[in-house]
Amino acid sequence: MVAFAPFALRIAVGLVFVMHGWMKLQGGLPGVTGMLGGIGFPMPEAFAVLLIAAELAGGILLILGAFTTWAALVLTVVSFIALVTVHIANGFFVNQGGYEFILLILAVCISLMVTGAGKWSVDSLLDK
Repeated sequence: MVAFAPFALRIAVGLVFVMHGWMKLQGGLPGVTGMLGGIGFPMPEAFAVLLIAAELAGGILLILGAFTTWAALVLTVVSFIALVTVHIANGFFVNQGGYEFILLILAVCISLMVTGAGKWSVDSLLDK
């Protein structure tokens, strides 16, 4: 039953990242660029592409449990940046744009980065 824990975390947080990346992709690069420029990011065009790629690819890799440590590391950075640049100023509660949700996402990414993908993963199959 212990093998189920990282699997459940990977599927849940991977799906969240895939959906957020897909939403940004469907909304168009100008919208993401504008959002990043609005919060003071340098080179917002380049970072918009990197953000969408990180969320989509990182989320898919987490769901598969492939290159999990690296995917979780990238998504940890994405989550931390979102925490400090967007959410922390809005207080705790998510209904006010606060950091409660991104804090959970960050904790899951750190956990997966440290513990790895677990038994039910592509990483586990490749290790054999």
